[in-house]
Amino acid sequence: MLVTCLLAPLTKTVTAKDLAYLPEPVTNNAVAQVNVDGHWYLLSFSGLAANKGYQDVHNHSYVFDVTKNQWFIKSPVPIKQPIGELTGRLASVATAINDLAYIFGGYTVAKDHSEVSIPDVYAYNVVKDKYLALAFMPVPVDDSIALPYKNRYIYLISGWHNDGNVNLVQLYDTQTNQWQQASPFPGKAVFGHAGGIIDNKLLICDGVRIDVHLNERRSYAAEAACYRGEIVPNNPSKISWFKVQHPTGTARYRMAAKGLINPITQAKEIVFVGGSDNPYNYNGIGYNAKPSTPSNAIWRYNLDTNTWQISHSESATMDHRGLLVLDGELITIGGMAKNQRVLKNINHY
Repeated sequence: MLVTCLLAPLTKTVTAKDLAYLPEPVTNNAVAQVNVDGHWYLLSFSGLAANKGYQDVHNHSYVFDVTKNQWFIKSPVPIKQPIGELTGRLASVATAINDLAYIFGGYTVAKDHSEVSIPDVYAYNVVKDKYLALAFMPVPVDDSIALPYKNRYIYLISGWHNDGNVNLVQLYDTQTNQWQQASPFPGKAVFGHAGGIIDNKLLICDGVRIDVHLNERRSYAAEAACYRGEIVPNNPSKISWFKVQHPTGTARYRMAAKGLINPITQAKEIVFVGGSDNPYNYNGIGYNAKPSTPSNAIWRYNLDTNTWQISHSESATMDHRGLLVLDGELITIGGMAKNQRVLKNINHY
């Protein structure tokens, strides 16, 4: 077990603007936050280091103790069945239920750039710095979304599996360590999408679809579409889906998103931050061979009125796996800024 402490100056009142830098720049990292006995921790698992090559894919994990304003380097994310010597991964997703973080999947990247989706699932205890291996995903996915429900269930929605997208909604029960399939995602199967949940209502937007052509190789294309789901209260495997109006008509890739209560209006919202309108490979260069640029847009969808509000922040970032909230502020951990620069800060919006 490796535990290293990186110190930062303490302040009486710590805001998102004052939060200490990560131990190293990281992007495409799975993130979560947990509260243990009144103490908040921000967690970062795996991802890609600053040079953005295949050899920079890692399994590092970092824990930020909000009370102390300190980052800790913790035990690396394990892997049950390594692909050769590959142990790091990209595009994992994470979420939290009570005081445990749950980490799902991701993909390995080899020297020849071949990618393999892994089935691993772990529960992570931040106080003990221990990973518990859980039941494999029925269909391994990466670049998916993990949404918690009723402090018990976790939905993995769509995502990439080895050589194509899947429209599956895989439902994990944290109490029984069992999987089942929920009502499938109704839109085109995508990866790099984003979404959030409040109560039994969820919203999923955008991502990248696969287009198949006559006598040509398939291609990747941005999918500008949003779908709202409502979980049947007494049957978590049943979701009633319908389409909602897209806020702009232009898709964004790898946004950060979360369901929350607006601290000012008390409205129930799904919030989307950052991302890029040019889908890209893990190095930030688009599938069209053009460098991707981050967005500073913030989309807020009001679940009660079925309406959108659009604003902009000072920070333009992309390549996120989740949106967190600290003291009422929206934050992301790492990611990419302009010119594909990998970040080491906690970004606030």
